[in-house]
This record gives sequence, C-alpha cells and structure tokens, in this order.
Amino acid sequence: MSLEGLNMLWQLVAAVFAGLGAAGVGLILRQLSGKRLPRWIVPALGGLGMIGYQIHYEYAWFDYKQAQLPASAEVVSTETDRMFWRPWTYIVPLTTGFTVLDQSNLVTQEAGEDRLVEFILYRFERQHTDMVSHQTYLLNCDAREMVPLSGDNREPRYAELRHVEGSTPLFQAVCPNA
Repeated sequence: MSLEGLNMLWQLVAAVFAGLGAAGVGLILRQLSGKRLPRWIVPALGGLGMIGYQIHYEYAWFDYKQAQLPASAEVVSTETDRMFWRPWTYIVPLTTGFTVLDQSNLVTQEAGEDRLVEFILYRFERQHTDMVSHQTYLLNCDAREMVPLSGDNREPRYAELRHVEGSTPLFQAVCPNA
C-alpha cells in the first residue's frame, strides 16, 4: 500500500472514531435527560462528529504542510477556493494550494549591470492525494522579469516571460535589496 493510501486509511479510521466519540456524547446526553431526547440524536451527533473531523482536517492541511517545510522555505503565495459541496468554505475559504521558495537554493549572478537570481519554486496542491511540483526560474531583479528554465541545460522559455511586481512576496524574497 502506498503512503498516500495509508494516509487515506488513517484519515478514515480517525473520522470513524470521531463519529463514534460524538455518538457516545449523544448517548450520554440521552441517558442524562432520562431518555427525553429523541433516539436520532445519537446517529445525528455521530454524523456531525465525522463531518466536524473532516472540516478540521481540511483546514489544518496548510498548517500541517507548512510545519513540514525546512526552515529555509518561505511561502510566497497561497490559493483559496470556495466549493458549493462544502458550504462552510463560503464563510472561510479553504486553502487548496501554495507556492514555496527555498531560500537555500538561490543562485545569484551578475550579467552586465543586471542581477539575475536562479531559484526553484515548489507548488503544493491539495487534491485527493497531495500533489507537489517544482519549476526552476530565472529572475532579473533590475528588469523585474521572470522566465522559467527547462531541461538539464536550463534553457529559458522566453515565450513564458512575465513581469513581476516589486511588491509581491516572491520578488521580495528573491530580490530583497532591489
């Protein structure tokens, strides 16, 4: 069984136990009320316990992943989403992805009067299994232009050249003195 499959199994076990615990609370409340509370309170609280655990797990994902990053990693952007099948995300949007810059991998070069910094961005996405991808970039700190690099020889893909605003967290992290 893969690591992701094992993780999903443990999440299912945790959700079942959260439901059983909440159902137990419902049973105790029913007993304490002298059985005046309806019988459906037990499975209803069990279901709410499972949903509550799932909501907690989804919202804790970003903090959990961020805690696993090395000290040299800096989150430079996050993406949130609202989903109609998760109505609570309209109140507090769910973090579904984030981009990380590892400060220890910055390579600075001078090209004429321009300062160029080569770096790797790591992208984490929350899906049914966590997705991680990475891409090497070259950023001209003076012109504020960024281009992805491809292949082992790090050829710039000029068709994907883009301008980077100086106020963005990515630019501030890569070119702090620009």
